[in-house]
Amino acid sequence: MRALAAAAVVIVASWALAGVAHADARKHHFQAQSMGTVVDVTLWSHDGVESAAAAEAVFEEFRRIDKLMSPWVDTSDVSRINAAAGSGVGVPVSEETIKVIAVSQAVARKTGGAFDITVGAYRGLWKFDQEMDGSLPAPADVAARRKLTGWRDVVVDARRKTVRLRRKGMAITLGGIAKGYAVDRGVAVLRGRGHSDFIVQAGGDLYVSGTKGGQRWRVGIRDPRGSREATFALTEVENRTFSTSGDYERGFVKDGVRYHHILDPRTGQPARLARSVTVIAKDAMTADAWDTALFVMGPERGLKVLKRVPDVQAIFVDQKNQLRLWGLTILEGDLQKHLAGSLVGKILLLKRPTDAI
Repeated sequence: MRALAAAAVVIVASWALAGVAHADARKHHFQAQSMGTVVDVTLWSHDGVESAAAAEAVFEEFRRIDKLMSPWVDTSDVSRINAAAGSGVGVPVSEETIKVIAVSQAVARKTGGAFDITVGAYRGLWKFDQEMDGSLPAPADVAARRKLTGWRDVVVDARRKTVRLRRKGMAITLGGIAKGYAVDRGVAVLRGRGHSDFIVQAGGDLYVSGTKGGQRWRVGIRDPRGSREATFALTEVENRTFSTSGDYERGFVKDGVRYHHILDPRTGQPARLARSVTVIAKDAMTADAWDTALFVMGPERGLKVLKRVPDVQAIFVDQKNQLRLWGLTILEGDLQKHLAGSLVGKILLLKRPTDAI
């Protein structure tokens, strides 16, 4: 799904060696393209053949969900909902699409519309995909599209399994949440095949399950102004999801201003209050939606809203390149000492994020 794709997260291997009991297991890594991003499946397993089959089953699940929820597929649920906008007729859709839209609406309600799937109305106005040429839309065009947004105008009938958009010209996109849902489905596929130690990653959304040879997986947070491989901090997660939205993955700098794909639904302009937001939660769909919402809200408002959201941790790099944390402790100083201990619930700062436009 190309619209509003999340920013990439860098996976960092554990410094600790596998225990003797896991000596005959090893890491198996597989990769495919789906939903407009790279999908990675990494398994710690004794069986390479089964690992390959399991990864392919995950990729097939991603392809299935893309056909169901992508606005780029004419027959998808999302495309059919958009085509019927303003008709007054509810469009029958799958239970999965109902579920994802219902969660989207719940996050929109909690965030005052900072997360809003009707940003699909801006499609084609800003050019952040393959057609990116550094051009800016006319303010009048942005204002016209802004009138077609509003999460309250998405009507979900869970009993009849229908969705309708109240006004003609409206459009939804699930680009800020569908990849998270697909990651969760990939996790279910792997667990259904008996796997417990793995990572499923789609762009900036990943779920970490179990361990790597008895040691927790360590993941890095990408430096928003560094190279694609640069990380500024590490943490450890197990049976949790880890999702980042950033202003650096799809965009450009023009006349000293950075323009990027994460739009504030209320203005139609790129959100300006953060450079990246990373969320740790129990499931990838929750993290995917909340990292986008928090990015749009920025740390001041976002930290207040998080007080009412259970079991979600967050790391902000704000527009001034300052770190703000929720539910996590930051570690600085002796890297080797900290690396020798547990990083669960902690962020190990490797360096300060690079400061640039």
